[in-house]
Amino acid sequence: MDGFTDYGAYDGLGLAELVKNGEVTARELVEEAIRRIEDLNPRLNAVIHKAYDLARDVAEGDIPRGPFQGVPFLVKDLMSPVAGMPMCRGSRFHQGFVPDHDSELIKRFRTAGLIILGKTNTPEYGLVPVTEPELFGPSNNPWDLARNTGGSSGGSAAAVAAHLVPLAHGGDGGGSLRIPASCCGVFGFKPTRGRNPTGPDLGEAWQGLACEHAITRSVRDSAALLDATAGPDTGAPYVAPSPARPYLEEVSSDPGPLRIAFTSDPLVPGQAHEDCVKGLESTVELCRDLGHELVEAAPQIDGHAFARAFLTMVCGEIRAEIEAAESLMGRRATSHDYEAPTWAIGLLGTRISAAEFSTATSLLHLTARQTGQFFERYDVLLTPTVAEPPLVTGALQPRGLQAFGMRVLGSLNAGGLISAFSGIDALAEDVFRFMPYTPVFNATGQPAMSVPLYWNDAGLPIGMHFVGRFGDESTLFRLAGQLEQAAPWFDRVPPVSA
Repeated sequence: MDGFTDYGAYDGLGLAELVKNGEVTARELVEEAIRRIEDLNPRLNAVIHKAYDLARDVAEGDIPRGPFQGVPFLVKDLMSPVAGMPMCRGSRFHQGFVPDHDSELIKRFRTAGLIILGKTNTPEYGLVPVTEPELFGPSNNPWDLARNTGGSSGGSAAAVAAHLVPLAHGGDGGGSLRIPASCCGVFGFKPTRGRNPTGPDLGEAWQGLACEHAITRSVRDSAALLDATAGPDTGAPYVAPSPARPYLEEVSSDPGPLRIAFTSDPLVPGQAHEDCVKGLESTVELCRDLGHELVEAAPQIDGHAFARAFLTMVCGEIRAEIEAAESLMGRRATSHDYEAPTWAIGLLGTRISAAEFSTATSLLHLTARQTGQFFERYDVLLTPTVAEPPLVTGALQPRGLQAFGMRVLGSLNAGGLISAFSGIDALAEDVFRFMPYTPVFNATGQPAMSVPLYWNDAGLPIGMHFVGRFGDESTLFRLAGQLEQAAPWFDRVPPVSA
């Protein structure tokens, strides 16, 4: 079967419409996606598990008549289990684990008509904003193969940017949908906390900071998919406010004049690269031309305290994840089972008291209260998505004494010593320096999106970050639809692309 060579000219809804009209079959779409993966994945390393035969079987069967009927899809190898497919979470320790059930979100993806072809690359436990796991190797950016895709949904972003699939699953605990969308020049949307289901295995992830959705080439695909998946599942700890109408309808609706605050100043310690500032300035002018009121302003946040609280929470969560993995895999983990930074952060988690963990999460909650007051005066906040253009692969990897210290202290299980080791704080500074805008809005639970509106002189994409009020995805989708019409990106093709 030759596949469908016009595949890349359509978004997911467009492909589904062709299937529904009988102009192309789901099997032809699947074969074309497989052909593209086989052709480009050796250079991109975006797909780390292939489930072609299962996808072919689904394509030949009775596909649900959802909005994405017959459309090829990839799932990030983190958070949501897929029955019968390996789930490594970017970690050597999880090799050999195959879940026996789908998460509720995966069930809803299937009901929407999506056909899962495989799993995408992710850093170990989604811990860093670049996709460079030791287990599978780095994902490479289709705009420049020497640069990273961002993370943690980096494999998914590369696959969408290179036209392997029109949309792919991702998760976001500190920017992990928005950061790779920025680095790869595609659309990344983080929903409101509680909008998408997290069951049946999780009530919440990372104290409610982590959520799941997708990376897409078009705004309407993101909106339609959220329409298909949103809503609580059994036992949900909280529920996001219901929208007034489907998000897909919002994409083509006039947002009206919005009051948009903007800033290039990082919300946690860092400094914006001049290319990111130029991108922001260009976007401010675009928004003004569209009739919006732009005001230079930002929430007042103690960035140092926030970063420390965020890291404290992550250390505790990673320790808990390692111990849960030991139970899952039926053996004790050692430093040889994990990458040095992951193991070191897990060791730090053993030194954090319950009171310290509670104090950190309380500070994250207080940040949400303070930020909520800011959004009583503004409809949207605009910043760059990240503080630098896509990084050269390896730029955030610990080096020299820092890496040596992590390995030595990790092998000794020296939790007491490692808590005083400056290498962890140095690594955290490097990470937050690259992503000083996105994590705050995981703590607040607000919806946010990275929109591909700027490319620098080197031809590298730099996304623009828009944040809405809690529960108000509708305003963001209306604004995104307007921006997509005013400054279209769908036909921008990276050098490494099908």
